[in-house]
Amino acid sequence: MRFVCGQYTLDLSTPKVMGIVNVTPDSFSDGGRYASSLKAVSHALQLVEEGADILDIGGESTRPSAVPVSLQEELDRVMPVLESLIRQVNIPISIDTYKPQVMQTAIAVGASMINDIRALQEEGALGVVANSNAGVCLMHMQGLPQTMQEHPHYEDVVNDVKHFLMTRLQTAQDAGIQASRIVLDPGFGFGKTREHNIALAKNLGVLCALGQPVLVGLSRKSVLGQVTGNEVDARVHASVAAAVISAMKGAKILRVHDVAATKEALKIVSAID
Repeated sequence: MRFVCGQYTLDLSTPKVMGIVNVTPDSFSDGGRYASSLKAVSHALQLVEEGADILDIGGESTRPSAVPVSLQEELDRVMPVLESLIRQVNIPISIDTYKPQVMQTAIAVGASMINDIRALQEEGALGVVANSNAGVCLMHMQGLPQTMQEHPHYEDVVNDVKHFLMTRLQTAQDAGIQASRIVLDPGFGFGKTREHNIALAKNLGVLCALGQPVLVGLSRKSVLGQVTGNEVDARVHASVAAAVISAMKGAKILRVHDVAATKEALKIVSAID
């Protein structure tokens, strides 16, 4: 299995690690620690040194109850970081956005991938990606970040998420986005209770059986805190455990904050497999 994103082709015979770079003042995980461009670039370079295979830059928090930001504010946050990193690293750089205008601007500068929590449902988003060579991650989310944790409900969370991802995959392909450029994300924590998240993790193989690479983002999320009782800054061990389990169940890309710890754990998974 391989993933084509921009000028890069990733061999997914072993899981790849996507390092998170939040250029936001209100991220749930790092609380604006890297909100300035200089700090964000420095952090990203550190993640590359630790072994990140992909960098994911986000300029708008999507945590529960997050306040939306304007198009210009998001561009002002992510573009200086992207422009700096494009000159310094030789791995794919992803932009975490649902706004078509941000996608288009980032791709023009050299972004290799779009990580979209709305699965290209915003008007114009499909066309932007289809008219590029960028890879894309299509994620499932019930509701919007502002309201998604207010009583999320599913008839069958695994089948509901599977059906949504199948539909968006087909829509993306119909728009001209090749299957080799698409990864799928069940959207852990996006409109899901603890029970929903655990059911998805337990049945990850059902989504992997769709034949597309699956990306998992469980790093430091609230479900890990609900299980362990730990606050967000004390969830490294739980995050690594979740990444290892996800990889062993078939996930091909792990979106994480703690790159070095995850890479080390995945070496053990690879050795055992």
